[in-house]
Amino acid sequence: MSPRKANLESSIYLGSDGWWHGRVTMGTKNDGSPDRRHRRAKSEPEVKRKVRALEKLRDEERAPVAGRKPTVEQWMTTYLTTIASLKLKPRSLDDYWSKTRNDIVPGLGQHRIDKLQPGHLERCYANMLQAGRAPSHVLKVHRILSRALKIAHRRRMIVENVATLVDPPTVDETEANPFTVEEAKAFLLAAAKRPTFMRWLVGVGMGFRQGEALGLRWPYVDLEAELFHPQWQLQRLTWRHGCANPHLCGARLHRFDPCPPHCTKHKGYKRGCPKPCPPGCTRHASTCPIRKGGGLTYTRPKTKKSRNAVPIPASFIPHLRAHKAQQDALRKEAGEVWQEFDAVFTRLDGRPIDPRDDWEEFKELLEEAGISDRRLYDGSRHTTGTILNELGVDMPTIMEILRHTQISQTRRYVKGRSTLSKDAMHRMGNAFAPGPSAGPSETRTETPGTRAERSRRRRRIR
Repeated sequence: MSPRKANLESSIYLGSDGWWHGRVTMGTKNDGSPDRRHRRAKSEPEVKRKVRALEKLRDEERAPVAGRKPTVEQWMTTYLTTIASLKLKPRSLDDYWSKTRNDIVPGLGQHRIDKLQPGHLERCYANMLQAGRAPSHVLKVHRILSRALKIAHRRRMIVENVATLVDPPTVDETEANPFTVEEAKAFLLAAAKRPTFMRWLVGVGMGFRQGEALGLRWPYVDLEAELFHPQWQLQRLTWRHGCANPHLCGARLHRFDPCPPHCTKHKGYKRGCPKPCPPGCTRHASTCPIRKGGGLTYTRPKTKKSRNAVPIPASFIPHLRAHKAQQDALRKEAGEVWQEFDAVFTRLDGRPIDPRDDWEEFKELLEEAGISDRRLYDGSRHTTGTILNELGVDMPTIMEILRHTQISQTRRYVKGRSTLSKDAMHRMGNAFAPGPSAGPSETRTETPGTRAERSRRRRRIR
């Protein structure tokens, strides 16, 4: 036996407490002291099984590191604060924090990450669905938790990522409902009565995302080369505390008791009464005197492909020049009130348009144009992709215009029309079974010709 294996031998013995104990030497800790793990069981065969399992993990170098493991709540806080924050975009990080606070911590927060079982996750997901959460919401929670546990497994804090053993709810893909050409024209006709007409012409006619359209700035618009350079997007981010004691900072806004059944205080709230604050609440950062990182902010698009230049249709150029002249006139009229952001689409004082106001205006325009309610994405990117397809543009070109990284993503944005399908099948039928000839009908009277021709003619007539 080699000296190394001799030093890693395990021991099993019956203790004075009536339990069987196993001691496994895993190696050495960071401080040089021996790393000895303990297992116990009521019977000798059971403790031997536990010891062998631990030895197998050690030999395969998959054993978790020594020390007490954090709870799910502690690990999610560490993951979001020091790991995910270095990679995720601010809006995505806000979403991760929101789902962690509202779903992961209440359902799984007290479990240690090394004691987490698939059943714990399944019960948590079932409770979320029973509480009215959409399957797509539960799927996002599952992906966030799985990503955090993957990092913990990579760092040998846990033996296995239990999220990979759980099947999340199946999500039916939301069917796109783009404008038809007639609806798009009616929508833009209604928008032409407003000063924000160019914003909607760019959104519907070029498929810009909301943040990209509102984040367009004049230094990135090349009217001579007829190109948009979408280098920035406008987003509303959640404020963060800049003070040393966030809980104390928001003390006057903490609410730990739920609202009564027929609450009148929050009657006008679109999302109903706000949830009570959790113990040790660190929210309400918007009132912090040294708040940071929130409000309307220009951020970079998510992918490099999203920053590719987009050709501007030649017919849009005169409208853009007129829009710029109108904006210059507003700037002179506003004087010192004007706040310069170089934004293409602005409010009356030069500030960028708030995405919330933009969404509300989209809903108003739908009603004015007599169009059924639909998502903002349906009226912009889905509409652009679908109409380009109807005009005969191939998928790779549509992918470049919408700046997708995969063509499969583009196909989800393009919806086939039943009228086009009917026309296509009509042409398919004509290819295999042509309709009756429009010329004069044949008669049974034989006409001059060769004997073979007369024979073929008779076979067609009979």
